[in-house]
Amino acid sequence: MTTGKILASMIVLSAILAGAAVYYLQVYGFYDPVDEIAGAQEIQIVTTDGRAEAIAVSDFRGIDADSSPLRYRSCFVLDDGASVENAAAYDGPTPLVGPNWFNCYSAKALTADLESGAARAYLVQPDIETGVDRVMAVYPDGRAFAWHQLNDSAEESRTIE
Repeated sequence: MTTGKILASMIVLSAILAGAAVYYLQVYGFYDPVDEIAGAQEIQIVTTDGRAEAIAVSDFRGIDADSSPLRYRSCFVLDDGASVENAAAYDGPTPLVGPNWFNCYSAKALTADLESGAARAYLVQPDIETGVDRVMAVYPDGRAFAWHQLNDSAEESRTIE
C-alpha cells in the first residue's frame, strides 16, 4: 500500500467519523428529557384577558435542549375538567419538526390538523425566552402538544430597515 492510499484512507475515515459525530449530536446528543412532574406543572394557558392560568395535565413527555430555545417539544393529555375555553388563540402556529425518535410528536400531522381545524392552537407562555413563545395545540379528545416558536418580535429584529 502506498503512502498516498494510506493518507487518502485516513482522510476518508476522518470525514466519516466527523459526519457521524455531527449527526449524533444534532439528532440525539443535545436533547434532554424534561422531568415529567416539572414539565407538567409548567403547562399553562394565557387567557383572553392576558392572565396566566395553570392547567392540569397527565401523561406528560417532553424534550428540550440548552443549545437552542426552539428545541422544546412535549406531548400530554389535558385532565378531565381542564378547559381551554378562555385561552388566547395563537395566530400562525407553526409546529417545528422534532427528532424522529421522539415519536409522540409529529409536526407534519400537527400542521395538517391545525390547518384543517381538527386541532386548535393556544398561547402557553409568551416570550419564554426573548423572541420565543411556547405554543400548544389541543384536540377535542384532550390530547395536546407543545413547542417553542419564534414570535413577531424575533421576526422584526431580523428585518433590516
